[in-house]
Amino acid sequence: MIHVEQATAAHRQQVVETVVAAFDQDPAFRYFFRDPVTRDAEAAEFAGHLFDMRVGPGTTWVVEGGLSLAMWDSPAGWSDNPEPKLTVSDDALARLDDYHRAVQGLFPRRPEPFWYLGVLATHPSQAGRRFGRSVMKPGLAAAAAAGLPAYLETTNPANVALYERAGWRVSGSTHLDDLPIWVLTQ
Repeated sequence: MIHVEQATAAHRQQVVETVVAAFDQDPAFRYFFRDPVTRDAEAAEFAGHLFDMRVGPGTTWVVEGGLSLAMWDSPAGWSDNPEPKLTVSDDALARLDDYHRAVQGLFPRRPEPFWYLGVLATHPSQAGRRFGRSVMKPGLAAAAAAGLPAYLETTNPANVALYERAGWRVSGSTHLDDLPIWVLTQ
C-alpha cells in the first residue's frame, strides 16, 4: 500500500530534487529556463518557490518523503496578493508571466471556485510505481467533497493520455510561441 502524507517544510529539499529531476526534459521547464548553464538552479528556485507557497496551506502531499508529490491550490488559496519574489532571470520571469496569462485564460473565471493541481511529479527513479495517481488523490477527494471541479495543465503531449487514463479530460488548449498547452479537468 502506498502511504500518502501531507507535506511539511522538512520535505522541501527532496521535493525540489524530485521536481527538478522529473521536469528535466519537460517542454514547459525548457521554455521557462532556456539557459543550460543556469537551468537546474532556476528550476530548483522555481520548484522551491511553488512548494513554499503551498506547504503552509496544507495542499501539498508526498509519497516516500517527497519522491512523488502533488502541489495543489485550493479555492481559498487563490489570492490577489502578490506572490513572494522569485529569484530567476528576467527572461525566465517574463516567460513564466506569459505562460501564467495563457493558462489563466483556459481556467474558469473567478469567482467560480475550483481546485488546481499545479505540480504533479515523481522522481524518475520511482516511475511506474503508481505514486502519481496516489499522491493526487487527496486533492481530488477535497475537490469532490466540496462539489468542485479540479484543473491542471500540461505541455507534454505524452502526459495528456496519462491524465486521461486517470479520469481527466481535456477542456481547452492553446499555444505560447511553439509551446502547446493543454488544460484538463476532472
